[in-house]
Amino acid sequence: MARAATSKPAAPKPAPAKPPPRKSATPALARPAEPTRYKASKDQLLEFYRQMLLIRRFEEKAGQLYGLGLIGGFCHLYIGQEAVAVGLQSALDGDKDSVITGYRDHGHMLAYGLDPKTIMAELTGRAAGIARGKGGSMHMFSVEHRFYGGHGIVGAQVPLGTGLAFAHKYRKDGGVCLAYFGDGAANQGQVYEAFNMASLWKLPIIYVIENNHYAMGTSVHRSSAEDQLCRRGNSFRIPGLQIDGMDVLAVRGAAEVALEWVRGGKGPILLEFKTYRYRGHSMSDPAKYRSREEVQSVRDKSDPIEAVKRELEKAEVSEEAMKATDKEIKSIVAEAADFAEQSPEPDPAELYTDILVEGR
Repeated sequence: MARAATSKPAAPKPAPAKPPPRKSATPALARPAEPTRYKASKDQLLEFYRQMLLIRRFEEKAGQLYGLGLIGGFCHLYIGQEAVAVGLQSALDGDKDSVITGYRDHGHMLAYGLDPKTIMAELTGRAAGIARGKGGSMHMFSVEHRFYGGHGIVGAQVPLGTGLAFAHKYRKDGGVCLAYFGDGAANQGQVYEAFNMASLWKLPIIYVIENNHYAMGTSVHRSSAEDQLCRRGNSFRIPGLQIDGMDVLAVRGAAEVALEWVRGGKGPILLEFKTYRYRGHSMSDPAKYRSREEVQSVRDKSDPIEAVKRELEKAEVSEEAMKATDKEIKSIVAEAADFAEQSPEPDPAELYTDILVEGR
């Protein structure tokens, strides 16, 4: 009788492959030193006061001209945010650095030292405007002064500014790009694509978030899962700092730290300035998403111009001297408005200029 076949024992399963040894943990994100308030001389304080007052009075006049129908299209005023542009741009090297911003751009141009007459003429669409009347409020531009807009598409200036920073590095000209955007634009995808490239290539750019809390009309706390916007660059290894944007000396102190970081070849940095706009998002915005009491409270407690006046008082600058500066600024703004109203409109042939650029 045949014997029953016996089954062979199953071959042992091979041991699972060991995972490759883990690389060392990513080093901690390098950070610049914490900024301190800038110690301004009496003359510097007076200049900060003058520039901020110029922006305030200019924007108030622009609001009046818009109401009279002399400014068409959209118009976004910078009233309340003056300390950011003045504090930052006072630290730039006008011979090599570049600036780019969104559509709330009049204040940035004035802080850059550009002629109020040509800016007001541009607002009113006149041929004497800085963009020959074709840019208007939202699309100011001056290649000569390395001011690259004024852009109407939310967040579009961020990748463009990254390109400017790439040009600075490629040309080895020592320049830095200052790219402004707001808390609303901070949620745009193109911003983070730009962050990634800027960090990979260690581009010389300072990303500036002017957080005025409401974007177009929605509170940053309702629209942003991470409302501490200075952290938005962390995953791209871009350090961020949060600064009081209503204090021009705090802003200038942060500018000094940021410029030292970027000019030192350490790549981009992100500055979030907590600021506040007193007017609506644009002239057509009734701003019903916040109370009048809230706006007045900020004016009473945190107004950037009043803060500089207090610093001037400490420096023993007389009230008469400050009133004289205010009178001078009002005269400059009135002259700018008269110049704009009296300037001719562009020739119809201007419709066909600046369309194509021929390569060299």
